Amino acid sequence: MMKRSYLRTALLAVVLALVLAVGMAGNATAAPATMKNLILATTTSTQDSGLLDVLIPIFEKKTGYFVKTIAVGSGQAMAMGKKGEADVLLVHSPAAEKAFMAEGNGTKRTLVMHNDFIVVGPPGDPATVKMSKSAAAAFKQIALSKALFMSRGDNSGTHAKEKGIWKAAGINPEKETWYQQTGLGMGQTLNVAAEKKAYTLADRGTYLALKKNLGLDILNQGDAILLNVYSVIPVNPAKFKKINADGAKAFADFMVAPETQKIIGTFGVEKFGSPLFFPDAGKKEESLGK
Repeated sequence: MMKRSYLRTALLAVVLALVLAVGMAGNATAAPATMKNLILATTTSTQDSGLLDVLIPIFEKKTGYFVKTIAVGSGQAMAMGKKGEADVLLVHSPAAEKAFMAEGNGTKRTLVMHNDFIVVGPPGDPATVKMSKSAAAAFKQIALSKALFMSRGDNSGTHAKEKGIWKAAGINPEKETWYQQTGLGMGQTLNVAAEKKAYTLADRGTYLALKKNLGLDILNQGDAILLNVYSVIPVNPAKFKKINADGAKAFADFMVAPETQKIIGTFGVEKFGSPLFFPDAGKKEESLGK
């Protein structure tokens, strides 16, 4: 009897050991549930144009990550990255991005796509900017006529580009009554400009996506200074331990993958007759716009 009891105890011990071993193996391979969440801080134009509505579900299905998208200006997106409040950035403010990288806040800055900025305004064009040969000349006309101009005023990539054009025009509009700031994203600023019959600077993708209800015309375009370049940047996990480094890399890789680039290159064609963005994976930034 004692021998049979001993064998039963030994068998139970073996079974228990196997159960514990399987359990430990399972825990070793499964990623913590929180690491399946990925925070993307992005410029508003990628959201307002509808591009992310197409790309994010594909990424989530392909990788199993759940993306929480925070659409703000590029400046605010990078500020979040500097504080470790986002895992990966999709932004369009090259000079600020290079400073972000130089400070060690990102692991790699990768070119994704481009489109261009345009000067839009009321169809009657009271400042007569339509005949201007450059964006700076168009801004000079707006200043000379004191026509209402709506700035995003949010330290976004669009705001940075706008300030660069004012600088090229030799004008500081900050204290002028005809120069007003919304502090809002691209889509909302376009709506305010439409309501006030004002001029503004917009990225072409967001403008085309909202054009139907705006009543604003493109009045200046094609100047080299109006090039609008988008990059993806994973936040540096060496600075912030809670960064989802694997998820951020997976998203960056996804944005430059051939199948994603093909989607970017065709997005908007059916609805607007031309793409809203042009894929640039593998290209050099210096080659764009030439």
